[in-house]
Amino acid sequence: MYTSGSTGLPKGVMMTHGNIVSTVSAVMTIIPNIGKNDVYLAYLPMAHILELIAENLLPAVGGSIGYGTPLTLTDTSNKVKKGTKGDASALMPTLMASVPAILDRVRDGVFKKVNAKGGLSKKLFDLAYARRLRAINGSWFGAWGLEKVLWNFFVFKKVQAIMGGRIRYILCGGAPLSADTQRFINICLGAPISQGYGLTETCAGGAFSDFDDTSAGRVGPPIPCSYIKLVDWPEGGYSTTDSPMPRGEIVIGGANVTPGYFKNEEKTRESYKVDERGVRWFYTGDVGRFHADGVLEIIDRKKDIVKLQHGEYVSLGKVEAALLVSPFVDNIMLYADSFQTYTVALVDVSHSALSEWASKQGIAYSDLSELCQKEEAVKEVHASLLKEAKKARLEKFETPAKVKLLSDPWTPETGLVTGALKIKRDIIRKTFQEELSKLYGK
Repeated sequence: MYTSGSTGLPKGVMMTHGNIVSTVSAVMTIIPNIGKNDVYLAYLPMAHILELIAENLLPAVGGSIGYGTPLTLTDTSNKVKKGTKGDASALMPTLMASVPAILDRVRDGVFKKVNAKGGLSKKLFDLAYARRLRAINGSWFGAWGLEKVLWNFFVFKKVQAIMGGRIRYILCGGAPLSADTQRFINICLGAPISQGYGLTETCAGGAFSDFDDTSAGRVGPPIPCSYIKLVDWPEGGYSTTDSPMPRGEIVIGGANVTPGYFKNEEKTRESYKVDERGVRWFYTGDVGRFHADGVLEIIDRKKDIVKLQHGEYVSLGKVEAALLVSPFVDNIMLYADSFQTYTVALVDVSHSALSEWASKQGIAYSDLSELCQKEEAVKEVHASLLKEAKKARLEKFETPAKVKLLSDPWTPETGLVTGALKIKRDIIRKTFQEELSKLYGK
């Protein structure tokens, strides 16, 4: 199976049947009561390691699989014929695997509908959301018991119907999931969501959060077939002796670690190591830290670190994850020139959000491309990004000083994102080199 190519050319990962069985058998012990009554909605590419594991897992426990696509997922999806049902409504799945980009779109769609309705409906939704959020955050003064049941029946039932109304468990992987989206799933879909951490090279195995762990931003303890250790990365300032938590590059070992890269000995030697006990380890390039309860959190990526002119380090992925929450953003790529003192960003704008804002402001435009050029639109989107950056407590040098709005969507067909909607950084940089140069006044 080939890697996504988000950080360069895709590499062919050689996998054994044993690797797949190791991860599948480990996940079987983690998902509660998984069995023949479960229905799984498959819509990710079959060449995505998370999807491959899910589609081996379901037959192993006697469950059912229904096939859909990301563009026909819900009743309001782009490719669903008006008046007909989307995949989730027709299948009514109990289990789903997802990537953050898909869940972000579901969340944005719900909030847009609620805001558009306004009035009493919005007030009720906001009250219900706030009450349940307090409960999930651990307060005894939130909505529990009967109150929780009532809110689910009167308010959140309509939201749950979007995904078929029977979802009982969601697994998310492939990229970091924002705390806001995780809370939205917990509250509105009323289902636990587990974040998984793994790579094609580890056959999707690594860490997996417990179904009853409601903490946000963490990816759980190692799965039963994996070992995880941290290794010092002095250049990035991360050490296993750091206090209060050990930090370092994440290294995964165990039966799920694949043999290496197809016809690429150099890369295999660089990323795979076998220790004196015969355990095969994969050096992920991701940076993490272990909490006191043994749960792993991803905090950085070695390849995403860029040093600015005055010596500040910027983690591109971390900043992008924080800014993706903006309603005007469908996707975003942060760019940092090492000879400059600030960062810039390319924004793949949300067509509906920007058009709606322009209508309210009475701004005339012939098409979205023209709207993206308008100074008022650029200012509004930039202000939204600054707001999210402040919420995420980003440093001033991390926050993009200038932005360029792009009207053409980034899809796997354009080659700018992977099948899991992760950005292909090098290709986007080469495609929009002129726009990036202009942002830096070149």
